[in-house]
Amino acid sequence: MTWRAPSGLYAIVDPEHCAGRDPRAVAEAILHGGCAALQLRSKVGGDGERLALARALRALCHAHGVPFVMNDRPDLARLADADGLHLGQDDLALVDARRIVGTMPIGRSTHSLEQALRAVEEGACLLGFGPVFPTQSKVLASPVVGLSRLSEVARAVSLPIVAIGGIDAARATDVRHAGAHHGAAIRALCAAPFPEEAARVMHAALRSA
Repeated sequence: MTWRAPSGLYAIVDPEHCAGRDPRAVAEAILHGGCAALQLRSKVGGDGERLALARALRALCHAHGVPFVMNDRPDLARLADADGLHLGQDDLALVDARRIVGTMPIGRSTHSLEQALRAVEEGACLLGFGPVFPTQSKVLASPVVGLSRLSEVARAVSLPIVAIGGIDAARATDVRHAGAHHGAAIRALCAAPFPEEAARVMHAALRSA
């Protein structure tokens, strides 16, 4: 149940942010550019459609040697044979999700030190923390936490941290120096004119920072 991906870009593919393009094509472009992990975040469509997309992205990820993570849905994560599951604050408790996915690594989004510490106690393998900067990827985003809070959490926990919210290549050095293992991106990748190049630049920046 240990998260073993190397540091770098934590790419999140969301069909709603792909500028009308096939999310499979966007994911493949991102994988060609480079990333440490790729997560599917899908809030629209039926479960059958969502599962088919998850299975397609998992196959692409494994072809590139990159772990595939399913967002929110432990049932679909298990059916798609994902490499990890990521849960938000309003999703299932980790103990309940664990009954579905077994030993699969589980990440938890957190927005405060208290939430981060609670996620560690519950058995999370990875922490998302943010939004570090303002973001347009969520309609009801949590308040911006800033680099100082990110650094505080990084000092307090031993788990790998994914910095979330407003991350781009220009901010890669800041989030890595604050202690984040990964920097996550949605719109900066999926809505980019050239997702492959956007991923290449961000992944290189996050790995070298």
